[in-house]
Amino acid sequence: MDKLTLLGLVIGVTGIMAGQVLEGGGLSIMFQGAAFLIVLGGTLGAVLVQCPAKVFVMAIKMGRWAFVTPVSNSREVARQLTEWSALARKEGILALDARISTIGDPFLEKGMRLLVDGNSAEKIREVLDVDTHSWEQSRWQSARVWEAAAGYSPTIGIIGAILGLMQVMQNLSEPSKLGGGIAVAFVATIYGVAFANLLFLPIANKLKSIIMRQAEMREMIVDGLVGIANGDNPRLIEIKLQGYFN
Repeated sequence: MDKLTLLGLVIGVTGIMAGQVLEGGGLSIMFQGAAFLIVLGGTLGAVLVQCPAKVFVMAIKMGRWAFVTPVSNSREVARQLTEWSALARKEGILALDARISTIGDPFLEKGMRLLVDGNSAEKIREVLDVDTHSWEQSRWQSARVWEAAAGYSPTIGIIGAILGLMQVMQNLSEPSKLGGGIAVAFVATIYGVAFANLLFLPIANKLKSIIMRQAEMREMIVDGLVGIANGDNPRLIEIKLQGYFN
């Protein structure tokens, strides 16, 4: 569980609520079911119109990364690559065939199979670079779904405020209700801006940082496999891979 994400949300929401109280307002007016439904439903609808179903589903699945960050085992992978390079230098590339069944990462497994099959370093890099490019594109598209939601949300909030004001205008004959009605109408705007800046945009940026870290680990794997294919000294490969952790 990413405690920093939860802490940030708590601080953000608490700050808004505390400010409302300090300004002399009540908290009850901040909870409006209709405004919530308009903003959330409108934003969801706009996002669904924009993106393909496959991208949307992946975006929802990736959203949990902001709260439960994927475990990174890059240091362990670097250690394994160094160990495999020493084994290949001592016993030959085919000695790595028995290690493939123990690999849990599909990308690393694919690279190892290419290596054991006798492909050149250039071919290994070429194939894995295409795989990485496709992988990055799909995940960047999914991160942009959250970014798009952050763009739509404030505008949908304004629509909610206008709808609320329309209801107020229908009750002009009762001046005593105008103040409260206008306040309620603008809650939708608050929801729209808050969702965008406290939830959607931060999630999008956190997903981007996670994708960058995962892409960097893939680059490290490619460098390690290419080094083994070229017959580089295991010590040189180890030093090169350690550079990813500086």
